[in-house]
Amino acid sequence: MTSPAITADAAGTWQLGDLTVHRLGFGAMRLPAAAEPDAGGRARAHAVLRRAVELGVNHIDTAAFYFSPRRAANELINSALAPYPDDLVIATKVWAGRDPSGAWEWAEPAQIRGQVEENLRQLGRDHLDLVNLRLPPSRRRADGSLADHFGALAECRTAGLVRHLGVSHVSAGQLAEARTIAPVVCVQNAFGVGADDEEQALLRTCGEQGIAYVPFFAIAGEGREAGPSGTDTEEVRDTARAHGLTPAQVRLAWTLHQGPHVLAIPGTGNPDHVTENVAAGAVRLTAEEARLLGRSGPDAPTEPPASR
Repeated sequence: MTSPAITADAAGTWQLGDLTVHRLGFGAMRLPAAAEPDAGGRARAHAVLRRAVELGVNHIDTAAFYFSPRRAANELINSALAPYPDDLVIATKVWAGRDPSGAWEWAEPAQIRGQVEENLRQLGRDHLDLVNLRLPPSRRRADGSLADHFGALAECRTAGLVRHLGVSHVSAGQLAEARTIAPVVCVQNAFGVGADDEEQALLRTCGEQGIAYVPFFAIAGEGREAGPSGTDTEEVRDTARAHGLTPAQVRLAWTLHQGPHVLAIPGTGNPDHVTENVAAGAVRLTAEEARLLGRSGPDAPTEPPASR
């Protein structure tokens, strides 16, 4: 008899404002490209999304700028999952954008509402659960102000278009600045095995302030947008063998190990990989395994609490 699949409940939960989500979610960035290659691509993308929801995933991360020549993540989510389950939280991003050729462009504050409305249209919703302000790399590096753009996004919240606000690709100072303007429920930054001290410190700051920390590229590591690089460290490979896991599952388990406020949003275009990723939420690393995998810190919990 086949054992029942592990569901997202195994990872525990966290509150994004007044919205309860499982800590193991789904990132839609890779879906458009995965849906491109052949006539069955669209159906395969739908199967991925539906499988994630079947397994209890109720936090999906997307953006209007996640698109390929023929597919868009928001449209795939809408066509696969609408009418949406009552508990499904869909998070998206603004400020960042791409023109039809795929080149990056960055909105002015006056254009933020238009970006919010475009996400509403594509997703077929009358409000957005969570919108992250995604900063340009140059602004993050210079520790520049986000006040004008975040203020424009906060106005969308006041108007009832957005329920909760987050920030993405930010420094500690930029998070502090955003919190003087409006409540922030999450920070979305690049993070994974081998993260530097500055990012580790920001992760801890978020925990102290009750803010969710939502890593992207937690599986891909150096592969970034291209996906996993296939250059896992010896520690990752050894831990995977010891637990009978894939390296990707080890990376996800390590990410969730960093604290009860840490969420994971792995993406894939393969329904089988969705099942594997969700199962990583049930993995419990020992303190020694976590230490060897990365700078987990002396106070990281061995088993994060199931909920906040």
